[in-house]
Amino acid sequence: MSNPTPHASTDGHYRVLIVGGGQAGLSVSYYLKQAGIDHLVVEKNTVTHTWRQQRWDAFCLVTPNWQCDLPDYPYRGDDPHGFMKKDEIVEYLDGFIAHVAAPVIEHTEVKRVKQRDDGTYTIATTRGDFTADHVVVASGGYHTPIVPRLAERLPARIAQLQSSAYRNPDALPDGAVLVVGTGQSGAQIAEDLHLAGRKVILAVGEAPRCARFYRGRDVVDWLADMQYYDMPVEKHPLREGVRDNTNHYVTGRDGGRDIDLRKFASEGMELYGRLDDLRDAQLRFAPTLAASLDAADDTYNRINASIDGFIDRHGIDAPAGGVYQRVWQPAEERTALDLDASGISAIIWCIGFTPDFSWLDAPVFNGRGYPAHTRGITPIDGLYFVGLPWLHTWGSGRFSGVARDAGFIVQAIREKERQRASMSAAVAA
Repeated sequence: MSNPTPHASTDGHYRVLIVGGGQAGLSVSYYLKQAGIDHLVVEKNTVTHTWRQQRWDAFCLVTPNWQCDLPDYPYRGDDPHGFMKKDEIVEYLDGFIAHVAAPVIEHTEVKRVKQRDDGTYTIATTRGDFTADHVVVASGGYHTPIVPRLAERLPARIAQLQSSAYRNPDALPDGAVLVVGTGQSGAQIAEDLHLAGRKVILAVGEAPRCARFYRGRDVVDWLADMQYYDMPVEKHPLREGVRDNTNHYVTGRDGGRDIDLRKFASEGMELYGRLDDLRDAQLRFAPTLAASLDAADDTYNRINASIDGFIDRHGIDAPAGGVYQRVWQPAEERTALDLDASGISAIIWCIGFTPDFSWLDAPVFNGRGYPAHTRGITPIDGLYFVGLPWLHTWGSGRFSGVARDAGFIVQAIREKERQRASMSAAVAA
């Protein structure tokens, strides 16, 4: 990985301080450099560390490579409709890091950010204090892994890890593996274990799913043509509620395919409903399996139907479509599983993360810890967010849309700087 450019301020004050050195923070840095605005990126670990340290070995993108479009650094490989594997993603990001050459300090944790009476900000870090006219929070929204309290009552013999700590099937002890949750990580980790021949017990959640390919093309290609990825959050049918949605599960593995939990079940994976409790040495599950599978399939078919409508309206020549047909149906809702008899040796918790902005002393958060903002601009002067899911569009938290959001934030900062300069000039006159 290319070494970041160190900061060069002599007095610890910057016009802009960016918290977080992932693709979002680096994208903001790129546009600030283009605008000639001095700034500093403060990163708790190392730049883009999440992609290097919190992804399993077989991880790959679930969106096609052509959607990788960081600022002035689009995907340049020879497989735009493929899906980069972990090492290829890291290589792409290394190129972007060198391209931006951001002024950054790594291994530096931000402990507190607070606005002063004069409107500027103090930023306390593990490497001392800084001040800034503007603060851009680019640390993402996935901070604290969610693990239920029942985990505390599981026998010590059972290995427990969160999805970000999973690496490969061989790193787990012999025996069955319980995977809890079926968002993108849960579904793909269950597939990874299943393909390796491990016995998998899957607690199925409420995540939707979508097809990988439909009517001759990747579904992402169709949705791009339908301008779904350009839809701003305020025009989405759910409005800001879409930010709470779980991502659809699908995979780019082996060239891309659907993830069909019913097919896995027909091949020996054991499916249960939502994991609710542990009582009398038995895992207890809610009777939600059939409803969750049906709801996921309904979403799958609904997305395909929207593509059918688009094809019909525009008279596009495409292969015939169709409706997904179930390949397996649970005979009953199993609500209990004996922990000892099951042979479970490991549990992987794949039920998401909660945001943690406790270090940010600003009255902008709702009851769920999510900041109030309009396209990343908060009600507090000089405070911005970038890189959050559905900050503005579907791609806001992804390689495909973060550049647009970062550019918008920097333009807002430039406008604010012009206003301040005009006011200063007027006062001086």
